Amino acid sequence: MASYVTILRTVPAALVVIVGLFPSMSVADTKLIYGLFWRGCEETCQGFQDYITEAGLDATIEVRDAAQDRSKLPGFLQEARDAGADLILTWGTSVTLGVIGTMDDVADPRFNNSIPHVFTLVADPVGARIVDSLAATGRANVTGTFNRVPEAVNINAIRSYLPGFRKLGLIYTPHEKNSLLKRNEIAALADPMAFELIDLELSGQSGALPKAEDIAAKVSELKAAGVEFIYLGSSTFLEENSDVFTEAAIDAGIPILSPYEAIVRNSGALMSIAADNHDVGRLAGQQAEKILFQGATPGDLPVKAMTKFAYVVNMDAARRLNMYPTVSILQVAETVN
Repeated sequence: MASYVTILRTVPAALVVIVGLFPSMSVADTKLIYGLFWRGCEETCQGFQDYITEAGLDATIEVRDAAQDRSKLPGFLQEARDAGADLILTWGTSVTLGVIGTMDDVADPRFNNSIPHVFTLVADPVGARIVDSLAATGRANVTGTFNRVPEAVNINAIRSYLPGFRKLGLIYTPHEKNSLLKRNEIAALADPMAFELIDLELSGQSGALPKAEDIAAKVSELKAAGVEFIYLGSSTFLEENSDVFTEAAIDAGIPILSPYEAIVRNSGALMSIAADNHDVGRLAGQQAEKILFQGATPGDLPVKAMTKFAYVVNMDAARRLNMYPTVSILQVAETVN
């Protein structure tokens, strides 16, 4: 498999980013896009901006950072409405649910059911009931992108790296709906794919959010249960605390497969099969172009899935775990140190 991954770029969060203004166009022709993000303008956001700019589209992009605070989302939506936004882009499950809700909310005025809407980086848009299906969203104003490989592919990747694999560990964060959904999806594969799942909930006391110092104890529990591989699943919390998580796993002698390639490149996860987030942002830009400049109705567009993925192996993690990839894996994987 060829590698399609580029080195991740660090982009500072911004309250307002304006791109794509073309003096030859009249102001009235310029489209207004509101991009709502969970933790600032990262590589998906940058990829979206780059596509709009490089395609020569006459658009202004206003970027808003929720800074992981759901209470900000209604205000961002109202701001977009007041400004007459032509399209709203949302990043991640939490932001998307906070702005357009579920299929049960299509008539609820608290949510966006009129402004054209593109979501991206949502782990399971069908399971979260954001859309009816990837082929037909069931919502006139909504479409999006999908960036994950089937979970069976990840299980098979683990088995190709560790042929005797039988016991998988997973830590999920129940306050993140995407994390719980992925836990359930992996659990459904355990019997048909012949592995045992040891899944542990990571949450704070009395419903509070977990803390980074709670991670190592959960990894120790997985070690005691005889787990041979850990799958990150879907968790913004673990992604943000990736150094703590991966170091605890390496200390325990357990490799991690991550759906987030950055945790392989920049932290200590052993391997990933993932789409490049910058490319995902560009794919969202293509959806926006069809809506704003080609006259497409969002609900008539299927959720557009990524087709290019990279298999990446962290050789430093492999050395520390004494788990070197086989020659057959090295023929298809990109290695990083």
